[in-house]
Amino acid sequence: MDARTNPDTEEHLSTEPKAPLIADARTLRRPLNLREASYEDYAQIAALESKYGLEAKVFDEWKHLWFNNPAYKEHQGSMPIGWVLEAANQKIVGYLGNIPLHYEVEGRRLLASVAHAWVVETDYRPYSVLLLERYFSQKIVDLFLNATVGPRAADAFAAFQSVPVPVGDWDRSLFWITNYQHFLMGWLAMKAFPLAKPLSYLLSFGIFLKDAFTQRRLGPQNEVELERCTEVDARFDIFWEALRKINSHRLMAVRSREVLEWHFKYALLQNKAWIVTATKGSDLAAYAIFHRHDNLRYGLRRIRLVDYQTLDGNTAYLGSMLSWALERCKGEGVDMLESIGFCAHKRNVIEQFAPHQRRLPSWLYFYKTGDQHLAEKLNEPGVWDPSQYDGDASF
Repeated sequence: MDARTNPDTEEHLSTEPKAPLIADARTLRRPLNLREASYEDYAQIAALESKYGLEAKVFDEWKHLWFNNPAYKEHQGSMPIGWVLEAANQKIVGYLGNIPLHYEVEGRRLLASVAHAWVVETDYRPYSVLLLERYFSQKIVDLFLNATVGPRAADAFAAFQSVPVPVGDWDRSLFWITNYQHFLMGWLAMKAFPLAKPLSYLLSFGIFLKDAFTQRRLGPQNEVELERCTEVDARFDIFWEALRKINSHRLMAVRSREVLEWHFKYALLQNKAWIVTATKGSDLAAYAIFHRHDNLRYGLRRIRLVDYQTLDGNTAYLGSMLSWALERCKGEGVDMLESIGFCAHKRNVIEQFAPHQRRLPSWLYFYKTGDQHLAEKLNEPGVWDPSQYDGDASF
């Protein structure tokens, strides 16, 4: 599920409406074929995504989601890359991607699956739910995790007994404005205000002054060296081995060097992901990852904090890393720095300093498991350490 967002209404999970339970009679008579997707379907899938407002990846980047995915390489014989709805003349009119990921809890390796880029032609949307039904019917999957479920898809996911995660404010955003005039120009354009550009100059100075006088300033939290990483090096494997032992009671996505390199390969190449580390001697003590989530329709340049991990479990470095990201946003012309989700002790640090917040139209993060023991475990809030590293929120 792609997060395709605007700065105010936050549209997620492509452009799908709620799937109707009763289809139009004329639509039902149209022959359709529901089958597994293949790499050869890329051109039609990309065209369908673009038609309905999704930013289609180039072929190599799209194929990379599976071809170089460590979890997919292990299970590719039993997991499709997704499903398509095919009408007459082999025309693809619907698509739902299926991305496998590895998670761990209490020493157990779990196979999770993410629904990605659910999109269907308008005339065939009564069949949308068939794609979701096929997704949730996968017996090999231990856990269905989706962190970008928006208002148009929430009811459909709930119908398949997918439930909200019990931790984090996944319907609220905390943010800083780092380019006041450009941010306001995008917001005014979204609201269809006339003369958005000249009006943005008038309003931006007032909001800048308000923030200057009221927001708490982020400053150095620790005597620690921060370093920007342009690649994931061997230190991340050492860090992950320590992190998984310390947090063995928590559900965690695998964050080995191999997985991080796969997850952020294209984002790092395109300067759409920033990784900042805190070191003690030659070892990593903590890291944060920021990921671009621009709104192309309104020209809003936005970056989000999508992960923060530390070996001692505290948030001592987080303030410094947010301060680092704010300065970089200003230097690179990014309009806002945003945070969504996180457990309470991380979110409390962010909320302490972030001057703005906005309510999102729906809860974003849902999960489902058919394993009764795992379901009971996941009912406990202390098992969760959720972030937008989960699911496909930072692909």
